[in-house]
Amino acid sequence: MRLVDAAEPIFARHETFHPRYGWFRKAYAFAASDHGIFSADDAPVRMGVGKNMVRSIRFWGRAAKLVTTDPASPNRRAPEIVPTAIGHGLFSADGWDPFMEDPGTLWVLHWLLLAPPSLVPVWWVIFNQLHAVEFDDDSLERAIQAHIEATAQWPLPLAASVKKDISAFVRTYAPTTRTGRSSLEDVLDCPLRELGLLSRSAATSNLRFIIGPKPTLPNEIVGYAVFDYVARQARAARTVPLARLTSEAGGPGRAFKLHESDLHAALTAVSEGSHDVQLLSPTGTQQLSWSGDPAEIAVDLLNRYYAVRVRDLRAGSQGDQPVAAGMLVGPGGGRARQSSPTMASVETGAP
Repeated sequence: MRLVDAAEPIFARHETFHPRYGWFRKAYAFAASDHGIFSADDAPVRMGVGKNMVRSIRFWGRAAKLVTTDPASPNRRAPEIVPTAIGHGLFSADGWDPFMEDPGTLWVLHWLLLAPPSLVPVWWVIFNQLHAVEFDDDSLERAIQAHIEATAQWPLPLAASVKKDISAFVRTYAPTTRTGRSSLEDVLDCPLRELGLLSRSAATSNLRFIIGPKPTLPNEIVGYAVFDYVARQARAARTVPLARLTSEAGGPGRAFKLHESDLHAALTAVSEGSHDVQLLSPTGTQQLSWSGDPAEIAVDLLNRYYAVRVRDLRAGSQGDQPVAAGMLVGPGGGRARQSSPTMASVETGAP
């Protein structure tokens, strides 16, 4: 996948703020309660944040595909912001994870930030086209500028805008080093740091990606990303090599920084609980095979994952009582049966 096909030429729209705890949920909740709140004059008062934070929350909600501009909005200059289906599915009152308590939700949000159309092209380049073992801000800037300059369809962004996006990326994913002037809020204010995708070299303090299995990454979330990725390709094939899922730019292997063996282990677990998914090796090459709509399989895997989480939570608080059949949350925030193989797909970029 090319950068021009994966992302929009948008830079530094986050008002220099990285996504903070609660902002993804707030973006959804505010849009769900009032489609026009983000352009209202009293939005800072009603949302309890500064004016530039209002714009940042709106941006991160859109970047994570939880909210989107309403194409039917009468005001084209200040369009209304409405929740998407995946936003409803995750954060509605009867959604999959309305209080964003489950670590799997952070992985879903990370995937949605990078999935096309990505509104953070600098991040997309870093995750998908940066091959350095270690890197610092200067090497990141040079690599990103080179990729953008090679994208002839895009205008060149200001160097200052690229630097702001790099800074937001580092503050979102990198572990921080406590200093005398840093507060606890500075260290703990971004949930995506918990994913453990970046580390710092003890010798150089440069950043490096952590490649390999991720302890908090559920198999079903890997499967969801795989089938969401396949669905976005709009290809008629019903098989895909694991090597492609691992190494292709824009794929889940690059987004989650996994080896092919890690993908194989996760998808093996997924296939064992699904009649629609198989792992094959007809010529010695590992391939993923499926029947049915990959977008529907992706949503079914989210339902499957969160069903287990809800069951476990209820077991801990209600004496091992099982979740009643038919009480799983569907993609629009409504109810869906646990075993439904024909659930409508979540259109992550649409209301």
